[in-house]
Amino acid sequence: MSLQKLCAMNDSPVTIASNGVPQYSLEQVWKRCEGPTETVTILQGVDLTVSAGEQIAITGASGSGKSTLLHLMGALDTPSSGKVLFEGQDLAAMSANEKAHWRNRRIGFVFQFHHLLPEFTTQENVAMQALIGGMSRAEAMARAEVALGKVGLHNRVSHRVTTLSGGERQRAAIARAILLEPAVLLADEPTGNLDQKTGEAIAELLHHLNQTLAMTLVVVTHNLDMALAMRRCLELRTGVLYEKNR
Repeated sequence: MSLQKLCAMNDSPVTIASNGVPQYSLEQVWKRCEGPTETVTILQGVDLTVSAGEQIAITGASGSGKSTLLHLMGALDTPSSGKVLFEGQDLAAMSANEKAHWRNRRIGFVFQFHHLLPEFTTQENVAMQALIGGMSRAEAMARAEVALGKVGLHNRVSHRVTTLSGGERQRAAIARAILLEPAVLLADEPTGNLDQKTGEAIAELLHHLNQTLAMTLVVVTHNLDMALAMRRCLELRTGVLYEKNR
């Protein structure tokens, strides 16, 4: 069934809730940006509850606010009003240092572009997050090797990232994101820069990690097949969040 057909099935602006203890609670979240001549509203009163271990896709047209919502959930941005709570803690109330520590330990980020450093090996790139967090090089490199094994790159550990294919580079980026076993994996268009076959493999990998590592998975995507494969599908339309009723 197409997303368009799903959208037609009783969808309306709602307070989106899920069963279980909330990991995230977004309460009337608004995001506005002040321009030189006008104020642009990106998110309009978003309410969202996410339970630990959930698997969620967020879809919507370009400019609908998808990436902004993901950045708010990752404490990379703050709302203009409303609250983004993680396990009851208001992310906006954290200091910059507290946010940095929280992101390092609790959140894994995957972006459309892998952001790997070409002068380092695959293992060194994956170990970066742990090294930045103060872990010893020996332990960080050992963890990186384990993480690379989880994404199917056990035979690319010592390779320079410039020798990896596009799909392998994205797998390495995912290994970096799961290195410290975060509670949440936030992925922004993780298949957007890949061909269809490679994108499907990455989508399957993310699903597998969600299941085996019990981490919450929130994916922003234009890929309708990927979105429909997720257990929960949301859509942003001009800043308003809708749940897709299946």
